[in-house]
Amino acid sequence: MKDSNMATVTIRIPRSEREILDKYCKVTGRNKTDVLREFIRSLAR
Repeated sequence: MKDSNMATVTIRIPRSEREILDKYCKVTGRNKTDVLREFIRSLAR
């Protein structure tokens, strides 16, 4: 993707939810951006 097509999104979540995301990323070996991008794309299905 071109950088001109990208946007930055900032979210505020409880620490407990951040820990869930961190653990999921560690277990799957994926970064937060990829995990959240996949989730957002799943909303369009």
